[in-house]
Amino acid sequence: MELIRVCQLHKTFPGPGRPVEVLRGVDMEVAPGEILTVVGESGVGKTTLLYLLGAMERPSSGRVVFEGEDLCRMSDEKRARFRNKNVGFVFQFHFLIPEFTALENAAMPAMIAKHPREEALDRARRLFEEFGIADRADHKPGELSGGEQQRVAVARALIMKPKVVLADEPTGNLDHATGERLMELFEHLNRESGLTFVIVTHNERFAQRAPRCLRLVEGRAENAG
Repeated sequence: MELIRVCQLHKTFPGPGRPVEVLRGVDMEVAPGEILTVVGESGVGKTTLLYLLGAMERPSSGRVVFEGEDLCRMSDEKRARFRNKNVGFVFQFHFLIPEFTALENAAMPAMIAKHPREEALDRARRLFEEFGIADRADHKPGELSGGEQQRVAVARALIMKPKVVLADEPTGNLDHATGERLMELFEHLNRESGLTFVIVTHNERFAQRAPRCLRLVEGRAENAG
């Protein structure tokens, strides 16, 4: 069974004149353990699609089915629990809290889920060791490089051991070499633990490294490689 199945997904936003239809019947599937990239022109709805997959937005119509359960039928409270347990998010802008250390930032979702603080920090510390940033654990975000901040953000996305990571332009603010290392990290996590990734990117070279790539065109998804 597929991990995620999307059926005739539509999303319309109110506009100053008339509503803007961004997604116009997207159909797609995400298999467990795959890396899928999504490309398309600016404004075509890539980020909107990611938010719908992660239950951060509700569609205007259509369905997002995760392991057989329709996310669109969930209450807001159940959707919040679902996101915390099953989905890790990585954004272009890291959204790290400047007042907290890198380790505390990574552990935050577990602490929000009421895991014991030391258990959450220990889990984050193990991820930092795996990602090669253990020596940066006690630094504040402002003391880290862009690549280090993004690795902290990836650790935060993985702290609850999600079933899928949704990444929105994760290399957008990184130089080429650092972006390559981030993609290698994603590939390593996929190989070692079978973690599923859906990655929105404008970087065609980055996108084509994935085994499967979808392109959004005029509000619909088509295979791009």
